[in-house]
Amino acid sequence: MRRCVSVGALFVAGTILGGDVAGIAAPSPKPRFADTNHNVPSVNLELVIAVDVSYSMDMDELAIQREGYAQAIVSKAFLQALRAVPGSKVAVTYFEWSMSGDEKIIIPWSVIDGPGSAAAVAAEIMETPIRRGSSTSISGAINFALQLFDENPHRGSRRVIDISGDGPNNDGAPVTGARDAALAKGIIINGLPIMVKEPSISTVDIEHLDLYYEDCVIGGPGAFIMTIKDRKNFQEAIRTKLVLEVAGLTPESGIVPATAKEPRVPCLIGERKSQERGRR
Repeated sequence: MRRCVSVGALFVAGTILGGDVAGIAAPSPKPRFADTNHNVPSVNLELVIAVDVSYSMDMDELAIQREGYAQAIVSKAFLQALRAVPGSKVAVTYFEWSMSGDEKIIIPWSVIDGPGSAAAVAAEIMETPIRRGSSTSISGAINFALQLFDENPHRGSRRVIDISGDGPNNDGAPVTGARDAALAKGIIINGLPIMVKEPSISTVDIEHLDLYYEDCVIGGPGAFIMTIKDRKNFQEAIRTKLVLEVAGLTPESGIVPATAKEPRVPCLIGERKSQERGRR
């Protein structure tokens, strides 16, 4: 069963945790578990944050998105979620992506275990210059995330890819193959579809991007999306999504049973629109 929540219908993250929501960063190719206690989790969560910087994202959206993740990581709600389990630690890496092969690590694997380490990661996110890519390869981002998990020296009891995007896959391999490869490894994929602009016939944007993410991108036990339809809700949505992931919770509203045999939005719609646009 998959779940979706639009920001307008969010339950407050602080309520989940019994607190307030108030709130205000290339791994080396080492073996994944080099220590002798390789079967013992060293962190509660391995979290890959995969952030869309394709050309369809304007500079204002890119800046708001960056700030949203930085503020979320140092927020009171995030730190409360981190403290919810004694000795809780999160291993996090943050990279930006656009076309297949265009992935840039902003934060290599880092452990967040309290306010100090959270502030250091947030500062590094904000200090990195904003960049803008070209096409949209969700499959490339997921495959890159799988490599990062293999290179992570920290073992977690849960592994999650947190992927944002404002359009469908239109470059690289089909997205469903990459998704299924991640699910086969026990990795959960959650989505942050960004729907703040009306689709244009001159682009490969689509209507119902939220349904596309539900049926073609996310997966795993308790996987969910959080839809952003208004720029002013960027930070709230990002913060709530990270809190849920760190706490190991899923939204309790907007449940969408995964009963349909066929996706409600074709999973190759981005590739098709890209081909149609090239023939014009």
